[in-house]
Amino acid sequence: MKTVALIGAGAVGAYFIWGMQDALGADFCVVAQGERKTRLERDGLWINDCLYHPLVKTPEEAHGVDLLLVSTKYGALSSILPDIAAVVDDHTAVISLLNGVDSEEIIGGYIGMEHMLYAVMRIAAERDQNRIFFDPEATQGVYFGEAHHQSPTPRVQEVSDLLARTRVHHQFFPNILTTLWVKFAGNVSNNLPQAILGAGVGIYLVSTHAAFIAQKMWDEVARLAQTKGIDVGPFEPEAWAGRKNARFSTLQDLDHKRHTEVDMLAGTVIRLSQEAGLAAPYCTFAYHAIKALEEKNDGRFDFDTMC
Repeated sequence: MKTVALIGAGAVGAYFIWGMQDALGADFCVVAQGERKTRLERDGLWINDCLYHPLVKTPEEAHGVDLLLVSTKYGALSSILPDIAAVVDDHTAVISLLNGVDSEEIIGGYIGMEHMLYAVMRIAAERDQNRIFFDPEATQGVYFGEAHHQSPTPRVQEVSDLLARTRVHHQFFPNILTTLWVKFAGNVSNNLPQAILGAGVGIYLVSTHAAFIAQKMWDEVARLAQTKGIDVGPFEPEAWAGRKNARFSTLQDLDHKRHTEVDMLAGTVIRLSQEAGLAAPYCTFAYHAIKALEEKNDGRFDFDTMC
């Protein structure tokens, strides 16, 4: 593998721009078109206070790369499937860097599952407009592998060799589907209650009430994972706490009055639980609470005082 394309230059995508651009040069590009392409070429992207101007190509110009990384927002995924298909050739491997547990199937259902590798991305990044910040040393990076393979396949080894030429932290994981679901359970149970409460992740260590809610949401994901033969283990808030004032992505989105990825988190739990005949009352409440907070940010509750 030699050439890499990235769709989605947000907080996660910025890590790969930072890690790959200098190492791979013209063999690395960001895929965009229209106004997005114009803006990236004109303004670049500030990453850790350094301005980056990545090579930007249209999907057609990027066609046939060896590796495609997808790091868009979950809500935009369906709209970029034609762009992904335009980039992918018969030999192209695709890694989805999205949180959640179904983006691989969504992409693979459109282009063919034979292109897909499974991955978990671990990064604590913050975005403010055109500026993105993360700690390169503290960032664990991407864990990846093939479903149901306990050792690296030749394709996984090629990806590892390619990433080894860059600054991107990476690691093969033999039980990648379990890793994917453990992270999903952690995102659902840690991201969403703190977003509703508007407080740092340390709430689960100091409040029995916040910890109770998080535990119940973890349990709902755990029961769902069990229907797929996956054990996510017990809820351990200490493993997710980090800095007690850390504000995870859902709360960051609400802070900046952006729409969140609650559809990918609680929304997916609700949908898959319904399909499995399971109840998910805590995730259902969290879903509607965060949707209401989005409406509040949109100004929908700014009632005239005379009404």
